[in-house]
Amino acid sequence: MIEQHIEIVFNNRITSDTFLMGLRSPEIVKAARPGQFVMIRVRAGSDPLLRRPFSICGIRDGLFLVLYRVVGQGTAIMAEIREGERLSVLGPLGEGFDVPKSEQVPLLVAGGIGIAPLFFLAQSLKTRNIQFMAGFGSSGEIIRIERIGGPRIDVSIATDDGTEGYAGPVTDLLEEYLKKHGPEGDSLSVFTCGPRPMLKMVAEMTMEREIDCQASLEASMACGLGACQGCAVRASSYEGQTYFHVCRDGPVFPVQSIDWGKL
Repeated sequence: MIEQHIEIVFNNRITSDTFLMGLRSPEIVKAARPGQFVMIRVRAGSDPLLRRPFSICGIRDGLFLVLYRVVGQGTAIMAEIREGERLSVLGPLGEGFDVPKSEQVPLLVAGGIGIAPLFFLAQSLKTRNIQFMAGFGSSGEIIRIERIGGPRIDVSIATDDGTEGYAGPVTDLLEEYLKKHGPEGDSLSVFTCGPRPMLKMVAEMTMEREIDCQASLEASMACGLGACQGCAVRASSYEGQTYFHVCRDGPVFPVQSIDWGKL
């Protein structure tokens, strides 16, 4: 874990309310693994008091990337940050994704801003045989992979309102894919991040088929270290403990380890 005041190299708008920030830290770049996150203090002083958690979206040109959507005070402040300014950053934190076995096809399922850690995973995988699906509310909300940069990755798009790609939730694309591949499901390894209702559906679909699946959970975090107990999630009956803390035990979990009925 590293704590630094890090230079902002760029902070680019990529949709009406989504930004991609590039931060220069050779130490974090070297240490970061797909699925991990950083805690950022969005400005000096005590307002806002707490750091904000952000998935590491990838590595590019010696920088680590943070993808964020403006949804409140903290991210609104971040959207005004200019090149050359510095932010206090703590990370990389948490447990990341376990890389799939060489014989397994990686199947990545993202919802909205949940595309961030999955892009880093796709960027890190040596295989080009990646199935990537991403769902958004409408065409105006789509986060284009080419805007993030790095290797070319084909993404199947779903929009809830049907304005681009498949008309409906991204879980429909997953269901169609799994039905098509049927008993060959053991050759797949699913990775997902997005809204909790979407994660629950992906978990149910993969568990009933006994397909390996890892989910990156989003949670409100005050410290990022497990001290504040604010990001607890209920563990499944298969686990030897009652709760996990997303920041310390995750944010990535095998789907069978979470009690999705209590999430």
